[in-house]
Amino acid sequence: MRQAGRILEEMLVARAQQGDRAALSQIADLRGPRLLAHAVRLLGDREMARDVVQEAWVEILRGLPRLRDPVAFPAWATRIVTRRVARQIRRQIASRETLRAAAAELPVATPEAGPDASDARAVRGAVAALPPDHAATVALFYLEDMSVAEVAVALDIPHGTVKSRLMHARLKLREALKGDCDEQA
Repeated sequence: MRQAGRILEEMLVARAQQGDRAALSQIADLRGPRLLAHAVRLLGDREMARDVVQEAWVEILRGLPRLRDPVAFPAWATRIVTRRVARQIRRQIASRETLRAAAAELPVATPEAGPDASDARAVRGAVAALPPDHAATVALFYLEDMSVAEVAVALDIPHGTVKSRLMHARLKLREALKGDCDEQA
């Protein structure tokens, strides 16, 4: 069963495709923070990510009337952001900045208060330590609740690559978190 938020988003996309400007605004409010988080995960720089997402929204809004299925909107919009991020990374590489340098700057989100805060901090740290392509795949699959097919569309990679990245990321996360558990014991 699909989540209510996804159903609302589909309805808003359909309304926006019919010219409803209020629906466009609501879509931006719903999907915008997720697209920004995705770009930040990939770039490691919040300001640069904001610029990339802003450019992506122009492309998203222009292409929205041609989107055939509103259900595909989250993966489609994420794919546009991913491609914009890729262009930005190519610009960085051309300027002698490497993808590794960008990945090393990935911020770890502020932990929530509560008894599980150290566990959440450990998981975030372990995800941030993954290679950028694995971190993005994990985040879309687990945090954005996208299916393997949607992640494949969003990242513009084959289904098998998504599954492989998830498998390798889980192994790395298990190993990294196992080390944390051993140190705490």
